[in-house]
Amino acid sequence: MASKNTVCLWYDGTALDAATFYAETFPDTAVTAVHHAPGDYPDGKRGNVLTVEFTVMGIPCVGLNGGPQFKHDEAFSFQVTTEDQAETDRLWNAIVGNGGQESACGWCKDKWGLSWQITPRVLLDAVTNPDQAAAQRAFNAMMEMGKIDIAKIEAALRG
Repeated sequence: MASKNTVCLWYDGTALDAATFYAETFPDTAVTAVHHAPGDYPDGKRGNVLTVEFTVMGIPCVGLNGGPQFKHDEAFSFQVTTEDQAETDRLWNAIVGNGGQESACGWCKDKWGLSWQITPRVLLDAVTNPDQAAAQRAFNAMMEMGKIDIAKIEAALRG
């Protein structure tokens, strides 16, 4: 990898499956290399896929097939800014519909347990609106949502 800083994500033998799904789902995302273990290791054998290099929307990542010891949690997430409801729906539905699960306020998890924030630009602008009352209304509307509904955020902004 050319990047000096790379996000390392731990998987239980499924790094290539996850990276392939991300490459099929998100723009500017690709699997760039697959490396096999040169010898046996605590959770695998020589020749198994040990690491997978990939990018997620331009961010360099490496998936490590480290075993079942560690799980993903909400302390780490990818925040994906979307431009419209169609893009929001497509990404949310791809993650949730591929064995993932819905959460609140635009968050969901993929089937590997990695958290994603599918966040319309409208929402980001709304909750940082200089009109504090409008920002509060938009924030309150967001707090009631799973997948973000842009029309409801825009309506909350207007009051």
